[in-house]
Amino acid sequence: MFTEGAGSLRNIIRRRDDAEAPQERPAGRDGECLREARAHWIDRDTVVWPGDPNSQEGAFLVFHPGDVPLRHGEQECGSGLIRLLPCRLTAQQRVRWPHLAGHPAFQVDPADIDLVHEALRGQVVAVRRDAEGGVAAVTGVQIAGVLDDLYAGAADAVLGPSGRMFPKLSVWAPTARKVELALYGPGGRRVHRMKRDDETGVWSVHGPPAWWGLEYTYLVTVYSPEAGAVVTNEVTDPYSVDVTADGRRSRLVHLSRAALKPPGWDRHAAPPPVPQHQAVVYELHVRDFSASDPTVPEELRGTYAAFTLDSAGMRELRRLAADGVTHVHLLPVFDFATVPERRADRTEPPAGELAALPPDSERQQEIIARTAAVDSYNWGYDPLHYTAPEGSYATDPDNRVREFRAMVAALHKAGLRVVMDVVYNHTYSTAVLDPVVPGYYHRRLDDGSLATSTCCANTAPEHMMMGKLIVDSVVTWARQYRVDGFRFDLMGHHPLSNMLAVRRALDALTPETDGVDGRSIILYGEGWSFGEVAGDARFLQASQAHMAGTGIATFNDRLRDAVRGGAPFDADPRVQGYGSGLAGAPNGAPVNGGPEQQRERLAAYADLIRIGLTGGLADYVLPSGRAARDIWYNGMPAGYAAEPGEAVAYVDAHDNETLYDALAYKLPQQTPMADRVRMQVLALAMAVLAQGMVFVHAGSERLRSKSLDRNSYDSGDWFNRLLWDCAQGNNFGVGLPPRRDNEARWPYARPLLADPALRPGCAEIRAARAGFGELLRIRWSTPAFSLGSAEEVRRRLTFPASADGVIAMHVDTSGLDERWRSVTVVFNATPWTQTQAMPPSAGQARPGVRLHPVQANSADPVVRQSSYDPATGTLTVPARTVAVFVEPA
Repeated sequence: MFTEGAGSLRNIIRRRDDAEAPQERPAGRDGECLREARAHWIDRDTVVWPGDPNSQEGAFLVFHPGDVPLRHGEQECGSGLIRLLPCRLTAQQRVRWPHLAGHPAFQVDPADIDLVHEALRGQVVAVRRDAEGGVAAVTGVQIAGVLDDLYAGAADAVLGPSGRMFPKLSVWAPTARKVELALYGPGGRRVHRMKRDDETGVWSVHGPPAWWGLEYTYLVTVYSPEAGAVVTNEVTDPYSVDVTADGRRSRLVHLSRAALKPPGWDRHAAPPPVPQHQAVVYELHVRDFSASDPTVPEELRGTYAAFTLDSAGMRELRRLAADGVTHVHLLPVFDFATVPERRADRTEPPAGELAALPPDSERQQEIIARTAAVDSYNWGYDPLHYTAPEGSYATDPDNRVREFRAMVAALHKAGLRVVMDVVYNHTYSTAVLDPVVPGYYHRRLDDGSLATSTCCANTAPEHMMMGKLIVDSVVTWARQYRVDGFRFDLMGHHPLSNMLAVRRALDALTPETDGVDGRSIILYGEGWSFGEVAGDARFLQASQAHMAGTGIATFNDRLRDAVRGGAPFDADPRVQGYGSGLAGAPNGAPVNGGPEQQRERLAAYADLIRIGLTGGLADYVLPSGRAARDIWYNGMPAGYAAEPGEAVAYVDAHDNETLYDALAYKLPQQTPMADRVRMQVLALAMAVLAQGMVFVHAGSERLRSKSLDRNSYDSGDWFNRLLWDCAQGNNFGVGLPPRRDNEARWPYARPLLADPALRPGCAEIRAARAGFGELLRIRWSTPAFSLGSAEEVRRRLTFPASADGVIAMHVDTSGLDERWRSVTVVFNATPWTQTQAMPPSAGQARPGVRLHPVQANSADPVVRQSSYDPATGTLTVPARTVAVFVEPA
């Protein structure tokens, strides 16, 4: 709960962190039991209560408008009782609640069914008596399932602000005893009663036009299990579309109002859509984009407004778009909790002091840590309000809507579509959602404690109204902000059904009625399976294993790990991969094993990369004769996609070390910088030239470093600098990375950071950028790299036999590309020139094969040495080079 004058919601949340655990109750058997909620009321008729299946007699629910102090099992005067009868779960119930399927179940006595609605608006306690009539067990009750059953009609309700001339506010609070609207205006606070719809549990209030623009909160009087009493929570609107600084209050706005639109917003046009399998996505953090760009006025650095300027960063984004980048993926830009939104409330670390320190010093990270909680930097995976823009990126947080839209329009004008990184799987704390419907919006474990496997308070998209909030939020961003795609953080914590509901809702949007073509909006996410939902423990997950055929893509970690080597959480970061020296440049680390182990791992990695190059197709048959689904990766099929657009090819992202930093750890330290550049480009090529969707972390094309920081979410601008001017370097060697997540790797990092030979200059940075641009232009101009369907990939794409450390990929483009009959790519990761036999064409040689025109005119003189000998039918490719050959039609 919070009240006027208690400070910003962010500060209140921080003060409440220690209160997230179950509150202590008086000692004794009953008090201990009531700290937990082990009974699950799954629908109006059924309660599941894990325990002894042989002791199902004498169970009942006690309910009371407030607390229920049980004394020797007797209910307090004024409370009610619902009798429970032993029963068995139906097949449908067992499917819906798999984690409860094997536990004792009880039916609500039909004679007491009329008491259910009343019971849910107070405290509910489950009681079981023993044979002598004494209390054998007492526990709290989880009520999300029964709320979904009783108030199913709320799924179609319009929540949050609505109306045009006359505003309406609606909030779902079925367990509340009373809900009021608190409006804040020039005359102070005024409280208005809200009316409850008993069918849906929605409370609503209408108002005059003068309400538009006012700040508001809800006063929700409700039983709180945390407090053990009926309380009145003052809370912001979960459906807020605008909020005041630091999320203190909601603001009642209509997003169609002219004052919330930048000039030309209604007339501006997004670039034409591209199919998901052709998308090339550039992952960018709003603050990183301009915080270190001297061509942006200081007061606009790190803001949405920086995207509206003709800055060095925007000029580079336009060049990337011309080369073939199609989308900019923005790390979280919804309202998040961890950066003070007014600049005057922030404290930045002293940049001059940081710059004066040695490259391998511990001091930089110590200085950053002092202000990390109150500086301008965080990745933003800490949601407060899902459907309002973040205010710290606005020059004025009260103008966040207009400035966000101006950024989108500017990116569209630059030829780039916009993807939002959305984090519906958790919230920073429970302080926005739980006070409205206590115990509903967040996932609870079997004992009623809060699930936090995602790092924070896990939400429960399997509950109807949390799932609805996600769908409604995504649709708002698409319709009102012209967002062209969504990346779902920890998507495996969502039910598959929820993601399909998102897809259906977007597909229903049309240019005629909504201003956007929802079918062109791309969807992808992290399909990892872990925590309390792992292995479909609670529902069929939106994980890699289940996304085939949905059109929703997941990140292909198989390709990433095979190229880089090892896995993100290796204790020793020197494990080498295909693109980091395993092919002929051992670094001598014992963790890599002996020569035979290295050869075996190189062969296994090569197959994982081949599967990634097909778009992760499960049914693609490799040259070994094995289908991709039959090759295993960490206990899972290496190939899992039904169509190439369902896998995201990438080799680095904001998580874990940048590609340059990973190669710094893994390549032999004496590797010349020119060869490091070649390996960087080669590694990126395995993503850029793959079938399906391509994803690139901003700056990887220019050797971006975070000084070996593997988790820079709160490491400030210093470790996250994105430098558009090559004269400033690539940010390598700016101090040991923060102790919090990197200390165990400091012994490996210290000698690398101190080595001046590992800091590239302009020539190397320009060479990497040029090589990346050439790869993009090859992909964009050549249909061979976006075949579009699994059938076409199976029919046209093959992998000719090749030497260890070499992968050859041949695409038959006859009838597909009027210029060329075939395209052949040779990835040579070895430190030696390699020859590769061209596959014969109907038994004939291929006399016209030549280097792709983009590479024939490459800025890289080494790749221009790649050649084809028609006499022998072989291709020659220099060391550490990717070469693309074309055969004229």
